Amino acid sequence: MNIGHVADRSGLPAKTIRYYEDIKLIRPARDANGYRAFSEADLHKLTFLSRARALGFSIEDCRALLALWEDQSRASADVKQIAGEHLDEIDRKIADLKAMRDTLAGLVRDCAGDGRPDCPILTGLSKPRG
Repeated sequence: MNIGHVADRSGLPAKTIRYYEDIKLIRPARDANGYRAFSEADLHKLTFLSRARALGFSIEDCRALLALWEDQSRASADVKQIAGEHLDEIDRKIADLKAMRDTLAGLVRDCAGDGRPDCPILTGLSKPRG
């Protein structure tokens, strides 16, 4: 398959596929003319990477997960550890976002939003955190 075909089938832009090749996540064969020749295995790897990235895994996590995926003697505990650490990070981000939302909601609630210059939002933004 050429890069356009594998891009269509994997749902990834050709630019992303080239990037994954540049950083050695995938290594497609080359035809005699120098063009990339993607195999079904390459397509599976790209689909795997697309899904992992959509779940927010970092490139390095993707590299580790891909290596584990390719290793038939892997321990599922190794996979679970990477996924669990990522889940913990997502939970931290959600907690941070909830705290941000609560703070902003309070500022918006306290602002009259009328023609007066007094604005609790601007006052709140000018205060140090804590």
